Amino acid sequence: MTDTILYSDLSAYYDLMCADIDYLAQSNTAHRLQHIFGNKGKNLLDLGCGTGPHIRHFIDLGYHCQGLDLNQEMLDIARRRCPEAQLSRQNMCDFTVSGPVDVISCFLYSIHYSGSIDNLKSCILSAYKALKPDGMLCFNAVDKNKIDNNSFTRHSAEQDGSQFIFSSRWYYCGEGEQQSLKLSIHKTTQATQQVWQDEHTMVAISFAQLQDLLSPYFDVHIFEHDYEKLLLWNGESGNALFVCVKI
Repeated sequence: MTDTILYSDLSAYYDLMCADIDYLAQSNTAHRLQHIFGNKGKNLLDLGCGTGPHIRHFIDLGYHCQGLDLNQEMLDIARRRCPEAQLSRQNMCDFTVSGPVDVISCFLYSIHYSGSIDNLKSCILSAYKALKPDGMLCFNAVDKNKIDNNSFTRHSAEQDGSQFIFSSRWYYCGEGEQQSLKLSIHKTTQATQQVWQDEHTMVAISFAQLQDLLSPYFDVHIFEHDYEKLLLWNGESGNALFVCVKI
């Protein structure tokens, strides 16, 4: 199954797959960071917006929101959830906006969907061009050199009489600019079982490399991947929150 087929087929289950994610905490953190580091403006673009949970929270915080994603089924759900938002089907590596924005968010490691270093460079440049002066780009990322190929996350959920088990893990072979996000989804309805397994090609990059790509355009601040409190990155953690202010 290709990436697009899997996500289209399971778009109705996407929120269930991400049920353990604290979208509100992530959105509140971005809002707080915008007041500390950004220009305090309220025009926001969410890259890889999916079904729109972050956008919903940003709207409730008073933001005027735009969102983009490549998956039409996801965008259809997002439109129902966030009718106030301007949503478009675009590639995050080469996008346009109706007007400059104050904040660009990109959570759930979606920045890695750029897939290659060249595409990531294009994504960063597109974000830079779309931001107002002192605008802020905020995203989370994983360092390729810190990936444990044996580590995975798993959670279960129930919906409409079916039981689901979702698992995911990063895999990096140790060289090159691509890593994988491996997904496994088991659905059980009475005696019937369905299994989806997929592998998404993602860009692999170290935090040092990422900082080098960002620094010509942004003042870069790196924090621990903690949405309860702001802590500067300790230099060892493999997951981090990047806060980038346009220069």
